[in-house]
Amino acid sequence: MRYAYAITSALLLGGAAATLAVQPSAISAQTAQNEPGAINAAAPRAGAPMSFADMVAKLQPAVVNISTTQRVTVPSNPFAGTPFEQFFGQQGGGGRPRTQEGQSLGSGFLISADGYVVTNNHVISAGSPNATVESVKVTLADRREFTAKVVGRDPTSDLAVLKIEGATFPYVRFGNSGAARVGDWVVAIGNPFGLGGSVTAGIISSVNRVTGGGAFDRFIQTDASINRGNSGGPLFDMQGNVIGINSQILSPTGGNVGIGFAIPAEQAKPIVDTLMKGRAPQRGYLGVQIQPIDDDLAAGLGIDRNKGELIAGVSPGQAAEKAGIRQGDVIVKVNNRDVDPDNSLSYLVANAAPGTRIPIELIRDGRRVSVTATVGTRPSDEELAGFQMDDQNQTPSDNPGPTVPSGAATLGLTVQPLTPQIARSIGVDATVRGLVIAAVDPSSDAATKGLQRGDVITAVGGQPVLTAADFQRQVAAARAARRPSVVIQMQRRGVARYLALSLTANNN
Repeated sequence: MRYAYAITSALLLGGAAATLAVQPSAISAQTAQNEPGAINAAAPRAGAPMSFADMVAKLQPAVVNISTTQRVTVPSNPFAGTPFEQFFGQQGGGGRPRTQEGQSLGSGFLISADGYVVTNNHVISAGSPNATVESVKVTLADRREFTAKVVGRDPTSDLAVLKIEGATFPYVRFGNSGAARVGDWVVAIGNPFGLGGSVTAGIISSVNRVTGGGAFDRFIQTDASINRGNSGGPLFDMQGNVIGINSQILSPTGGNVGIGFAIPAEQAKPIVDTLMKGRAPQRGYLGVQIQPIDDDLAAGLGIDRNKGELIAGVSPGQAAEKAGIRQGDVIVKVNNRDVDPDNSLSYLVANAAPGTRIPIELIRDGRRVSVTATVGTRPSDEELAGFQMDDQNQTPSDNPGPTVPSGAATLGLTVQPLTPQIARSIGVDATVRGLVIAAVDPSSDAATKGLQRGDVITAVGGQPVLTAADFQRQVAAARAARRPSVVIQMQRRGVARYLALSLTANNN
C-alpha cells in the first residue's frame, strides 16, 4: 500500500490521450456480476444500510488476490559495509552477494470474462532496487490459482493490467465516478494483510482530493478501512459499480486511520483500455518547471493567491518555448480552464492530447497575455526523474570568489556584479548576467528564505539587474507601489527560482 505522504508528484504528467472500450469476450450469455439490474433489488435501502451481504455476495467472486515472487540480491557477508568487513570478508562466501526469495501481496479485480485483471502497478513491482519480480500469481475467491501475464503497466497513474487464461471468469464493470457525492456509502473488497476476501464499508469523504498537485493526484477519499494489501482492489458504490481503485492511505502508523484514497474510475478506465491494447498512455507536456506561489510571492507579483502557477524555467525546444512562454510568466488559464489548486497546470496540460493546440492565458509584467501552444508528449518517468536528479545535484559553492565592496546592502544582502571569473568559480554559465550574493544577514528575511553566499540574482521586480544600483532602484519602485514584498529571480548552479523578500521586515 502506498502512503500518500511518501508520494512525490512528477512534473507535467497526465491523462491518456486514447480511450478504447473495454469489451468482454463474446462468451455465451455470461454477464458482468454488476450488470445493471442484477443487484439493484438486493442493494441496501436508501439511508443507513440494513446489510451489504447480498451485494457483496454478487461482487466478491470478481475480486482477486495478487501475489508476486521476487528474487532479492543481498550481501552474504553480514559485516559488509562495516569496519569489520576486512576481518570477515572471506567468510560466508567471500562477501559475494547471494539471492533469496521475497513476496508481496495485493488485490485486484476481473474486468472481463476472458481474464483481464486490473490492479495497482506498485502491487506487481519489485519491492526494492535489488529485487526482481519473477512471477505474478492471481488467486480467485474460489481458491483457483493462475500465473498471470503482465499486459501493460503505467507507473505514472499506478495502474497495471494482467491477463489470466480462461473464458468464464466472474467480472465487474467500471461505473461513473463522476456521479459520486461526498457522504455516499461505498464498499471496499480486498485482501488486507493477506486476509482473502475482506469487506469494509464507509462513506466518501471527498470526490476530488488533491494530495500532491501532480497530474494524477486526484482521488476519491473514503473512511472505509483500507490497509496494506487492499492496494489494487475495487471501491464499489451502492449499485455495485466500480467507482475507484484503492491505491493509497494516509497514516502515521502504517495502518488504517480512516483516510484512504482510490483512483477514480473515470480517470482509470481510459488508461486501462489503452494498456489492454498493449499501448502506453500518451500525455501532454509543455516543458516548463513550475514553482508554487505562496502568499509572499503572490503579494510581490501583485496577483491573487491560488490563481495561477509561476514558470521558474522553460526547457529549450519544447512546446512552451515554441509558444512564447517565458521564465517568470504566471499561467492563469489553460484551454479556457482556470489554473488553481484543484486544477493544477500539470493536471490541465497532461490531460490534453499531444499534438492538440490549446489557448494559454498568462500574466507577464502585470499584463494579461494570450498564447497558443501545440502540446508535446510527456517524457517517461525515468527521464523526468533524471532531470530532477540533475537539478538536485547542483548545489552552490561556498566560495563565490573574491568579493569587492560595492556599497549595495539592501534587504539584508551584500551583492556585487557577476564577473566571468566569479561565474567560473561558482559554476555559473558564462552567459548569465546579474549580481552574486557576497553575504547574507542571518537575521534577515533573505536568510529565512534560504538565500546564501554564491547565489546569483538575475532580476528584481521582473527587471534585469547588473549593478547594486539596479537592485536598489527596483526595491524602491516596489516600495513606491506599496507592495509588501519584492520578487527576485535567482539561480543556484543554473537552477532558477523566484523568491519574495519582505519590504516590511527589519532588514539592513
